[in-house]
Amino acid sequence: MSKHSTPGHSRSTVTRTQKFSIAGVATLGAAALAFSLVPGNSEATTQAAADVSPVAFAAPAGTQQAVHAGVAKQQSNADKQAKDAAAKAAEDKRKADEAKKAADEAAAKKKAEDERKAQEAASRAAARKPVYANNLDGWIRQSLDIMKSKGIPGSYEGLHRNIMRESTGNPNAMNGWDVNAQNGTPSIGLLQVIQPTFNAYHVDGTSTNIYDPVANITAAANYAADKYGSMDNVNGAY
Repeated sequence: MSKHSTPGHSRSTVTRTQKFSIAGVATLGAAALAFSLVPGNSEATTQAAADVSPVAFAAPAGTQQAVHAGVAKQQSNADKQAKDAAAKAAEDKRKADEAKKAADEAAAKKKAEDERKAQEAASRAAARKPVYANNLDGWIRQSLDIMKSKGIPGSYEGLHRNIMRESTGNPNAMNGWDVNAQNGTPSIGLLQVIQPTFNAYHVDGTSTNIYDPVANITAAANYAADKYGSMDNVNGAY
């Protein structure tokens, strides 16, 4: 015998649609649950809805710890990179300072060595440089060295012989009576040279003073070389 439901009697059985709603909310983690009740029982539905409160979901504690750990690791890496960069810059500066110091020391050493060599060369040159006596012999020898460097021919004997004939070795001798003197250009010095001739045959590196013994001899020897081939070829007035 089949059983029938008594008219007017309502069951509290949850429908298939209600089950689906509850399962969906639970699966998606919704903030609140709302149950749909059997139609006709509006009072119960209203009460059930009023009793349901929203649920807030917070991230699991492990997730928060992982985030904090990640941030801390990034900060640590950044600090390490900054520290490494500062250390590298300091090392580069140290190397640059050492290189500059070495270069400065090398330059100072080279300068000192160059100065030492220059002083030694000057000392050797001074030692080799002849010292001429301030007399007729010294004047002739100095003139001969200058003449040799300039390619002017002449010998000690030729110079000495003509000097003794012209001035007897007096560098201040002056002829005030010959034709040159009468023309306003007296013969002057050891080899009795007139000013125009001295100026024309002056030898570079010697004094421009016609009375200077060495300048007078070299200018006269230069003139004699041009006119006679050498002072050695002069045996009288020239």
